[in-house]
This record gives sequence, structure tokens and C-alpha cells, in this order.
Amino acid sequence: MGIDPGTATVGFGIVDWIAGDSFRYISSGVISTPKTMAAANRLKMIREDLICLIEEFTPDECGVEAIFFFKNAKTVIPVAQARGVILETLATFDIIAGEYTPMQVKLHVTGYGKAEKPEVQWAVAKMLALEAIVKPDDASDALAIALTHARLTCHLTPQPLVRVKI
Repeated sequence: MGIDPGTATVGFGIVDWIAGDSFRYISSGVISTPKTMAAANRLKMIREDLICLIEEFTPDECGVEAIFFFKNAKTVIPVAQARGVILETLATFDIIAGEYTPMQVKLHVTGYGKAEKPEVQWAVAKMLALEAIVKPDDASDALAIALTHARLTCHLTPQPLVRVKI
């Protein structure tokens, strides 16, 4: 499982490692919280929805995007709070969590740590043998995080074999 944390939108993506560098798409989507809802209730909603996903898909491990740099302190605090809820929920279910920066995700999915978002999206689609990129962006990002975690925990070397120039 991969998770792209946020307060308004949390992306999730679930893949199954088959063998070697082969993966199968299972599911993806977003947990959305209303902007009008109080912050504590939004965090509660994220936790409850994540529990439902864990119970439905029973992931063994999970990759979560790390907070690496934010220009706006007003944005970083709610995202950090959401990450805290996500990490605590995973720990409650004894799910191993790896944390990855966007640059690590780009490197392990495209072979280039500074790849642009469309390039990452097409690489994810190619790695999962999908005919189109996954929407919304948060779900595609979460799948990229799941693939990164799987590749690292399976000790697979990042290959630029899915490098696509847009």
C-alpha cells in the first residue's frame, strides 16, 4: 500500500508484488474530507477511512510520503498532523511503514529523481500494465509510493526502463 498524505485529500494505492520487478494493480483512490469540517474531525475521518481500507485490503506493508520541504508553514502543519494519524493507524495494525521523499519516489519509479509529474504518472501506468494514467493525481502519487516501497523492500534496483519523456 502507498499513501500520499494530506488533510483535504489523502491518496491511496494498493499493488501486489508478483515476482522480480512485476506488480499488479489492486486499487487506488482518495480519502476526501470537507473543508468546512473541524480539523480534529477531518483527522478522525482520515483514520476511520484508512481503517476501512486496511480491513478490506489487509496490506502487509505501506509506503508513506515523507515531509521534505514546504514553502508554507500554514500547509505543513495540517499535513504533518495527517501523517501522524496515518502512521499511528498503520502501527495500530502492525503494518510496517516506510517513508519516502518525492525525489526517492521519482527515482525508483522513473529512474530519474527529478522527473516531472506526468512522467511519473505514465511510469506508474506502465509498471502496472494500465492503459491510462490513474486519476486523480493523489491516487497516482500513492501508487508511485507503493511501488517505491515494494521495490525497496524487495531489494530491487531502480531501473530507468520505464523512463518516458513528456
